[in-house]
Amino acid sequence: MDLKVRAVYDPAFMPIVKYVEQFEKDVAASAHKPIAISVERNRGYIHTLHMDVFADEAQAERNNEVVERIVKTFLWVYGGWRIIISGSKPIYEHIAKTYAKDGARSFDNGFMSGVYETEFKVDFIENVKDAPETNEASSPVGKHLNGCRIGFDAGGSDVKVSAVVDGESIYSEEIVWQPKIQTDPAYHFNGIKNAMLKAKAKLPRLDAIGVSSAGVYIDNRAMVASLFLKLSEEDKVKCRNIYLDVAKEIGDVPIEVANDGDVTALAGAMDLNDNNVLGIAMGTSEAGGYVDGNGYITGWLNELAFAPVDMNPNALVDEWSGDVGCGVKYFSQDAVIKLCPAAGIELDDSLTLAEKLKYVQKLHAEGDPRTPGIYQTIGVYFGYEIAYYARYYDIKHVLIMGRVTSGTGGQILLSTAKEVLEKEYPELARKIALHIPDESSRRVGQSVAAASLPVC
Repeated sequence: MDLKVRAVYDPAFMPIVKYVEQFEKDVAASAHKPIAISVERNRGYIHTLHMDVFADEAQAERNNEVVERIVKTFLWVYGGWRIIISGSKPIYEHIAKTYAKDGARSFDNGFMSGVYETEFKVDFIENVKDAPETNEASSPVGKHLNGCRIGFDAGGSDVKVSAVVDGESIYSEEIVWQPKIQTDPAYHFNGIKNAMLKAKAKLPRLDAIGVSSAGVYIDNRAMVASLFLKLSEEDKVKCRNIYLDVAKEIGDVPIEVANDGDVTALAGAMDLNDNNVLGIAMGTSEAGGYVDGNGYITGWLNELAFAPVDMNPNALVDEWSGDVGCGVKYFSQDAVIKLCPAAGIELDDSLTLAEKLKYVQKLHAEGDPRTPGIYQTIGVYFGYEIAYYARYYDIKHVLIMGRVTSGTGGQILLSTAKEVLEKEYPELARKIALHIPDESSRRVGQSVAAASLPVC
């Protein structure tokens, strides 16, 4: 594969964006036919992509490979409980088999079934002209600062709660808690409620509550959340309405709950005073969030840790999903660790993953000549992946955060990603600005941004 910027420590890297582009060129130069890929999520929202594939059945394997990766991307960018393939029975049959309960993507099947509380399906429409049209409605979630609000940001080790009056925080407090080791859901309920009551006591009245919380939230319900890690499955189901239940006791006012990645992107959009912001956090895993052209959070999943990055069949396998070449191994501490052997850096196996990352960062801070290539390689990954993300998001700004991006290593990563865009995708380089926000530039805090979520 011809890359204008190569990854120093991963010469076999095959960026999916280049792979798909080559597929499209080859299809256009051959006999081809149209198909449509659709994914449906809650409220009947649908995303549809029309594309051409090879008409020659001898190219069936290549058709299947590329379409499956696009389906995978659709699921984890937009979310969905139903895949619809229109115009090709053989491709439909491949996708249906792959995403069956016992298929290669059984993880995706089970995850989406749980999130949307319905059986995961793959359907077929014979005539591509009958494929469903994209149906999205951007709701006014975020950037509402009028009135007296509570902003609540739930993390794994502390919560931050703010009392906000017309966009100004008049009270803010961080409260230590340990939700991930608790087996009694009353701990979570009371921890959330008591923190919010502290903020309410500082307000002349309460008009709305906005919540930023780690996990997957659909219609303000906690469908998947690490905060409830030690709860029984029965209690996890009961906790899906936890924020709605707390709000009823606090004051029965409008409440909006959003993934913390989306709220981080919202805080960035408010800080930049602009829209079309994609936020990427590179830490334990890869977390994503997005604010659209209206300045709103979309309700998409944005779980980019599971989105494809690399078409190299020998790429690392994600232990959780069982898939190969996905974001978690490219934009997280795992990415730094996996590149150490190529850099000639030996890591002590007794160290935790976080400790291994800190060790590499210490070497880098001390001027070890082997470490810059690690950040350069991740920057190459990221530059090509931004071009791939731009196929699904309308992006003007990319915010890069997380412990992997700290220090001068993050600057190498950022500059390399810019180099990829400038050399491979100059039109995107002109359109998209890349940022690593520092603490002084984060004028809008996470809990204040959360407070702005609901309309009141």
